[in-house]
Amino acid sequence: MGSHLVERLASEGAEVTVPSRRSRPPFLMAVLPRIRLLTGDLEDRSFCREVLAGQQVVMHLAAHVGGIDYNRRHHASLFHRNMLPLLNVLEIARHARVERFLVTSSACVYPRDSRIPTSEEEGARGEPEPTNGGYGWAKRMQEYLGAAVMQEFGLPVAIARPYNAYGPRDDFAPETSHVIPALIGRVLSGEDPLVVWGSGEQTRTFLYVKDFVHGLMLCVEKYARGIPVNIGSSTEISIRRLVGLILEVSGRRPEVRFDPSRPEGQPRRCCDVSRMKEVLNWEPGTELEKGLQETIRWYRNSQVGGG
Repeated sequence: MGSHLVERLASEGAEVTVPSRRSRPPFLMAVLPRIRLLTGDLEDRSFCREVLAGQQVVMHLAAHVGGIDYNRRHHASLFHRNMLPLLNVLEIARHARVERFLVTSSACVYPRDSRIPTSEEEGARGEPEPTNGGYGWAKRMQEYLGAAVMQEFGLPVAIARPYNAYGPRDDFAPETSHVIPALIGRVLSGEDPLVVWGSGEQTRTFLYVKDFVHGLMLCVEKYARGIPVNIGSSTEISIRRLVGLILEVSGRRPEVRFDPSRPEGQPRRCCDVSRMKEVLNWEPGTELEKGLQETIRWYRNSQVGGG
């Protein structure tokens, strides 16, 4: 996701600094001559000071997360590895007196029994859905800290809550991928029968990466008030229907079996877009079928190219 944001910012003339653990991050090679790349780890506070020196706007997208199976087995690791970089970056940002700060949260903050469609107020009720506990609690705490720093120290903080994002350059690794890249990878690898976790009746709201980037930029520009804003679509789709769409777009016809004995996560997830439309004057514009076409095309090309 970050690489798409960097490309968009660079194309609009921003002077972009990017921290990375890699000296040659593959998804940034095309834009590398136009950005400032610093190699290091955001868990290292001294590295964070180097990254934030002289910055006007900080957009914090650094995250560690996987699919349902990975998340439910790594609650402690997910909480720690998501909180520590944010704690470092936010603390240094307030001392550096940056002009705006973006906390990128997640719809994983919402409880299992969220009202549908789910408004931002639901993010402070109950507990995050258990299969995403470590990650969901980390994101709730990031939101809390961002708002508290704004209240105490005056740093303008925007808080975006994106729904299930997907698109080209996604994580297709079987151990850590989310539902769309996981399904695409398995379908295009020829898996037959295709076994899908859960009943297939669980629902999601999906957000194409280009819309994800646009929503984050609008949020930091227009609503740095320490108040969360959902970034997503109001279109709710079942996993059963999603599988059907992926098969249609890919042209594959495996036997599909749903396994209700395996965890399926949140029973329903659907975004209330009221606040987003009001404060950002915007809605995502990419239809799911179009986004799937672009994602599948990219994945096929990446496999042919060996990367």
